[in-house]
Amino acid sequence: MFRLLSLTVFLGLLAGTVHAAETHPFSVHDMLAMDRISDPRVSPDGKVVAFSVSVTDLEKNKRRSDLYLAALDGSWVRRLTAHDASDTLPRWSRDGKSVYFVSTRSGSSQVWRIPVDGGEAEQVTSLPLDVDALEVAPAGDFLVFSMAVFPGRAPEQTKEALDEKEKTKASGMVFDRLLVRHWDTWENGTRNHLFVYPLPSGPARDLMLPMDADCPSKPFGDSNDYSISPDGKTVVFSAKDVGREEAWSTNFDLFAGPTDGSVPPRKLTTSPATDSAPRFSPFGKTLAYLAMSRAGYEADRYEIVLRDVATGVERKITLRADDSARGDRSPGGLAWSPDGKELFCAAEHLGQSAIFAVDAASGKAHIVVGEGTCTEPQAYGGRVLYGMNSLLGPAELYTVARDGRDVRRLTHLNDAKVAATRLGKPERFSFKGAKGDTVYGYIIHPVDFDSAKKYPVAFLIHGGPQGSFGNDFHYRWNPQVYAGAGYSVVMVDFHGSTGYGQAFTDAINNDWGGSPFEDLMKGLDFALARYPFMDRNRVGALGASFGGYMITWIEGQTDRFKCLVCHDGNLDERVAYFDTEELWFPEWDHRGLPWVDSENYAKQNPIEFVKNWKTPMLVIHGMKDFRVVYTQGISTFTALQRKGIPSKLLVFPDENHFVLKPANSIQWHETVIGWLDQWLKK
Repeated sequence: MFRLLSLTVFLGLLAGTVHAAETHPFSVHDMLAMDRISDPRVSPDGKVVAFSVSVTDLEKNKRRSDLYLAALDGSWVRRLTAHDASDTLPRWSRDGKSVYFVSTRSGSSQVWRIPVDGGEAEQVTSLPLDVDALEVAPAGDFLVFSMAVFPGRAPEQTKEALDEKEKTKASGMVFDRLLVRHWDTWENGTRNHLFVYPLPSGPARDLMLPMDADCPSKPFGDSNDYSISPDGKTVVFSAKDVGREEAWSTNFDLFAGPTDGSVPPRKLTTSPATDSAPRFSPFGKTLAYLAMSRAGYEADRYEIVLRDVATGVERKITLRADDSARGDRSPGGLAWSPDGKELFCAAEHLGQSAIFAVDAASGKAHIVVGEGTCTEPQAYGGRVLYGMNSLLGPAELYTVARDGRDVRRLTHLNDAKVAATRLGKPERFSFKGAKGDTVYGYIIHPVDFDSAKKYPVAFLIHGGPQGSFGNDFHYRWNPQVYAGAGYSVVMVDFHGSTGYGQAFTDAINNDWGGSPFEDLMKGLDFALARYPFMDRNRVGALGASFGGYMITWIEGQTDRFKCLVCHDGNLDERVAYFDTEELWFPEWDHRGLPWVDSENYAKQNPIEFVKNWKTPMLVIHGMKDFRVVYTQGISTFTALQRKGIPSKLLVFPDENHFVLKPANSIQWHETVIGWLDQWLKK
């Protein structure tokens, strides 16, 4: 059975101080009200952590962020900034007396600085373009950050060109190669370049001016994509060489260049797959980074590579949770211990995201923290700072001894909000799925559970497809919202899910509707048999992205569900290839090109089974979703309407693959819960 003892006991004690009549079932409003902690950074003296906290502003229909400080001994927490703008990316000065950060308070994203012992923030940069991916040099004498510029042009020239383009009355955009758009933005020809900014007043120097490369990788790039050497003389970064293969290549290489810009950066790695997350060791002798081995596959397993800086000799380490055939894991980032003897990383592990410690000499690893979703480990002294969230609550900051003992909690920002709600009890289960493999899943009991009652079931299907619905506090697909609405929840990590070994993840390739569908049906059957309070006659299935594909696939394969919800899912995999932007994804997962390997795109294509459709479906899509284009959702709704199947379409003109605006999130959840209630609570 699933356990999260420390958090469960704490919340139970805290809830005892809140009268039962004052609590309420968890809802989307509670989810949006939670403070979201991110980007913690330990001070140079190892006594304080700075971090960002974002909150929902319902009136302005967006989120904004402030900076906080917390003592690493757990004695105090205080807010450092309070402004209507968003303050993010806190970075310590060398002496620990101030924090640099990126803020929108001047109208654009610029670097600011604030003393930690009191005083007003002062603006550091006044550049013509937005600043992102901020870091401070080890000696504290310069900043490194990114700006999006036209290759070969300075920021001032880029801003002038963009302004001139805005003034033109013609709105047409001309392209001569892919990508033409990415995620939710049309490409305008700019590239993210790294800049060095000498303190106190610059000027900003483009380290990538001679290169036609993209770094950090858009749209998710951040300062994890580069590392500054301890002596401050070199920066190593991960970049994709831009060419006509950009849309179907996953080839990110590492480049190294002097921070004084005296010579152009040189390429360090030549693998055709992804090399990322470089991290210099504390004494600068070793460069650690993450490397995939298979070109074109974005969900390949990362291995840890240790590179001798002087000789270039490399050694690979496969992260392992145990010695079983499925014991390999894929780390999501790297952090050195201060003595350079260990590396710490978070990696998905059996429905959790665990903190691993890796011995740099032997490559052996052990789990430091194994329960919950742990993020952003950072070693200091003999301890490790990390964030942790779970199915029972949002992220808070913790520390733990490097050997995994003596866990201490630092922050309690959401305690009162969590204690004011009633949550469903989570429980993990496993069963024999496709190919005889052990498959894991979670159920969430309905709020105010009564074992004598029968409850309708919300069957949630994760996206990716190489993803997971595990022990985390999700801000778009939070199962507690459904538990709070009176539903029992079932989630299955089918073949293709992450955290169970790379072979298990690879099993979904060219088999989207095969083993994953079998796992989902077997997992649901197992849960219905094991938990008699679940009403097998009142089950609805919901999914987004790949989960949305699976909903349209389910629609043509079975009529066991009373209703379905499809969010940003494909109806036609063949057409979807020509609509999407990152072509490496379908080319790998469907094993080729649709005009060459057409059978792979046709064999498990939902559109081929529309003739079998019977089940009522709610279809949701964002019009700024360039990964799964909104016409796929309209096509799905058209088929449902033409066949006379009860159906509803919800379209968001201002959302991408995710629904992010608070008011839209509320509308999304109210529409989805209303649809489930209509068909499952009759």
